[in-house]
Amino acid sequence: KVNFMLKNARGVLCVPITLSRAKELDLPHQVSDNTSVLGTPFTITVDKLEGCTTGVSAHDRAETIKALADPKATPQTFGRPGHINPLYAQDNGVLRRSGHTEAAIDLCKMAGCFPAGVLMEIMNDDGTMARMPQLIEKAKEWNLKIISIKDIIAYRLQRETSIEVGEEVDMPTIYGHFRLIPFRQTSTGVENMALIKGEWNEDEPVLVRVHSSCATGDILGSERCDCGEQLHKAMEMIEKEGKGVLIYMQQEGRGIGLMNKIAAYKLQEQGLDTVDANLHLGFKPDERDYGCGAQMLRHLGVHKMKLMTNNPTKRVGLEAFGLEIQENIPIEIRPTQYDYRYLKTKKERMGHDLHL
Repeated sequence: KVNFMLKNARGVLCVPITLSRAKELDLPHQVSDNTSVLGTPFTITVDKLEGCTTGVSAHDRAETIKALADPKATPQTFGRPGHINPLYAQDNGVLRRSGHTEAAIDLCKMAGCFPAGVLMEIMNDDGTMARMPQLIEKAKEWNLKIISIKDIIAYRLQRETSIEVGEEVDMPTIYGHFRLIPFRQTSTGVENMALIKGEWNEDEPVLVRVHSSCATGDILGSERCDCGEQLHKAMEMIEKEGKGVLIYMQQEGRGIGLMNKIAAYKLQEQGLDTVDANLHLGFKPDERDYGCGAQMLRHLGVHKMKLMTNNPTKRVGLEAFGLEIQENIPIEIRPTQYDYRYLKTKKERMGHDLHL
């Protein structure tokens, strides 16, 4: 089967495992600063030592894969570096990160197997990456079943939840009268909230803003970013619309926390931009996930959205959880002398839809 994958798929052979398993086997991150486009969580490469030769043959790779999936294996089972690329999955699988690594681990758990899988990208004959139409044809040719990450997400959402719903209360604000519902992520204890205006049916597109917390911008009115003004503008737009949802996620500093965000600010004062500052601290440019926010929206009966965002990653992150974005509504704020460089970096290096 390994030889079949190497011959026909022709991508990079990887073994998804859990983070706890990576720690058990003493498999650290491949690099301290992960600057890859998707932040793919590679560990150092390995080969099984006993019963293998160079590690590159299909037999040797299969033996290494089986050892990674063997609960009796220890750090001493493997040589480093090698020819197999372990990947570590985020806790809570595709409900936290809609990636192939998490999908593989979720499938293992659903099947009652040890949480270690095998994956490889599939290339077309011309060397381009195969997409769903080509993958469907290849599945027929090879007599294989085919499933998407969206299918796994939908399956899990039908059978489980990772959010706890609090009490609903009235919430009058200076921007209008809303309703507020708090939510708790059961896996982490992190508490988020939804600010709600009006009513809708399930087929109706709803005005939505998914906003990550920014204590400096939202509370202090910092001009180092546009977060606070985006939050207030979103509330004004929902009030004007007469219906909508603002999801407020505790993901300070694009998911790195307040202390690290301020450390990144210090690095920016020394010349780094917001992306390089994150990388210097050992984080991806954006550490946020949208699984909890998507579940909150589904709980509120939102399936179709008019999404207020400039961030293409946010659109992809929400769509991966089965939410349909019918319209993208920009939420641009006039730059200041303090946040122009920050916004320019988001446009040029993070792909944000901004007109500066």
